[in-house]
Amino acid sequence: MATPAERTPEAGTAARSKASPTAATPANMDFILDVPLEVTVELGRTKLLVNELLKLGQGSVIELSKLAGETLEILANQKLVARGEVVVINEKYGVRLTEVVSPMERVERLR
Repeated sequence: MATPAERTPEAGTAARSKASPTAATPANMDFILDVPLEVTVELGRTKLLVNELLKLGQGSVIELSKLAGETLEILANQKLVARGEVVVINEKYGVRLTEVVSPMERVERLR
């Protein structure tokens, strides 16, 4: 049987945080918040022969795999995390996220 000290709300919270890993997750994840990630926004891809690459000069146009208006892919450390669209804010390009990849989909892509 529980003692009066064990019946306090604080004791219940402590017991739940020890039993449930998700309750303790934010405090345990603080150490990774400063880890740098390489974030890439992919507009499209193409393959070129070395010969074609050497012929490129100022004003050359490279045709990409995606059509105008298609969503961009946002990659963190070369892993897809979201999709979005191009926006212009104060004469600078940006990306508006239209879809964030679900955690389950991210795990599936790791395999």
